[in-house]
Amino acid sequence: MTSEKGSPPMTNNPLEQFVILAKSVHGAATVELVRQVLSAPGVHVFGELLDMPSIKVLDNSPNANSYNTLNLFAYGTYRQYLETKNNFLELTDVEKKKLQHLTIVTLATKMKCIPYSVLLQELDIKNVRDLEDLIIEAIYADIIHGKLDQKNSQLEVDYAIGRDTRDSDLGVIINTLQEWCDSCEAVLSAVEKQMQQANMEKNKAIKHREAIDTEVVNIKKTLKSQSQEVEEAMATDSREAVAHGDKMKKSMKSKMIRGSAKLWQK
Repeated sequence: MTSEKGSPPMTNNPLEQFVILAKSVHGAATVELVRQVLSAPGVHVFGELLDMPSIKVLDNSPNANSYNTLNLFAYGTYRQYLETKNNFLELTDVEKKKLQHLTIVTLATKMKCIPYSVLLQELDIKNVRDLEDLIIEAIYADIIHGKLDQKNSQLEVDYAIGRDTRDSDLGVIINTLQEWCDSCEAVLSAVEKQMQQANMEKNKAIKHREAIDTEVVNIKKTLKSQSQEVEEAMATDSREAVAHGDKMKKSMKSKMIRGSAKLWQK
């Protein structure tokens, strides 16, 4: 892909434009390339460019401050820039703002709720109004997602872009990921135990319900049997009472007949 001298070719990846151009530039053109990438919109990672041979040679050259500045934007913070300005290029307002945004990203990796007091100090901002304007710009640029908690004077960060990572930081990252995996396994184990306990309680409840249903059926059978026995007993008593009544009537009738016969004999 062709381009005008000193201008990065157009690709989908903003940083890739500068990586491609770095393959063919040398000397002063490399320094100019660094200045372009520092202020380029949408470019917030620089590690791939730092690995380019034409960039690496700047580290041990009279233009070492260009390399240091690119390295600062990859891994450093605005506070580091303020403390050792002599090691870096003099930043433009656009470059300062980008480095401040990247500093917020770094702070967000350490705390999700960043006090205004910390931000004011790390970003070297004198008042809250300017700080909030800077944060809002970072949010609109999709560098961070979050909200301003003005009541508690803090920034609540929900998301932040990733920054470049040094090889020396990989061990820390691996340990962090391992701790996260261990936590996930612990949570999963706890959930499985709760599920097992819940299933045991469920089975226990089902068995208890079945026992109650069986008991209800047995009680109904017993009540029905007892009801039938009572009905049969009452029917038997009724028949016996009728039979006894008939017997009494016959006896009375017999006595009356005999009594009448005696009267006639007299």
